[in-house]
Amino acid sequence: MFCQRGVFVTLHVSYVTMVRLQQHDLRFPPVDQASPEGLLAVGGDLRPERLLAAYRQGIFPWYNDDQPILWWSPDPRAVLFPDKLHVPRSLTRSLRPSVFTVTLDTSFRAVMEQCAGPRPQYPEGGTWITGDMLDAYTRLHDLGYAHSVETWQDGCLVGGLYGVALGGAFFAESMFTRVNNASKVALVRLVRQLHAWAFRIIDCQQSSPHVARFGAEEIPRSKFSTLLNQALTIPDRQGPWKFECTVCQKE
Repeated sequence: MFCQRGVFVTLHVSYVTMVRLQQHDLRFPPVDQASPEGLLAVGGDLRPERLLAAYRQGIFPWYNDDQPILWWSPDPRAVLFPDKLHVPRSLTRSLRPSVFTVTLDTSFRAVMEQCAGPRPQYPEGGTWITGDMLDAYTRLHDLGYAHSVETWQDGCLVGGLYGVALGGAFFAESMFTRVNNASKVALVRLVRQLHAWAFRIIDCQQSSPHVARFGAEEIPRSKFSTLLNQALTIPDRQGPWKFECTVCQKE
């Protein structure tokens, strides 16, 4: 994910009265009831209706296979504003069309599977993208709410990312790379296209040096909620997506 969450969710959560979600009830508690670490609720399920309700309130699931579903709303929140994208000079050559081919929504499940695969920085293995998560977000993709960006080289999928789009907000979930700069190119192409489509915010969830390098900044959760509510007044752009602006494909 853009926020580069770790493989395993190690819980060191301050004491709060935790809300357990019920299968028949899609309501979430107010986000200001989250623990200082951002944990808001446990339980429920990953059906599309619940996931979409969660994202509309700035809430996302993150948990391990041996845990119940954990729902988070961290404070502060890392956000990338499309009109404030910073492209590092070191990426200029990789953005040339002759280096990579970049597509939208052509291999969603493959991108998720790659994001769930082993990574050099986590040699012990493991993933927070469980089988249930894979199935749930594939359903969101089929419904036109979840989207992927694919980076190709010599016909091989070498990088990409995926996330959820609602109104004028894109919620970034995860990214992977098999070739230097492949995922970074996917990110730049996506942000440029979202800017052309008048998207307001890209949710990076938690800050990291990686997203800060591209211009992401931390804002209070209260401000994020206000910006999200404004972004949700824009009609949903349900998929499948294709690149439409020429600046997205040319440096």
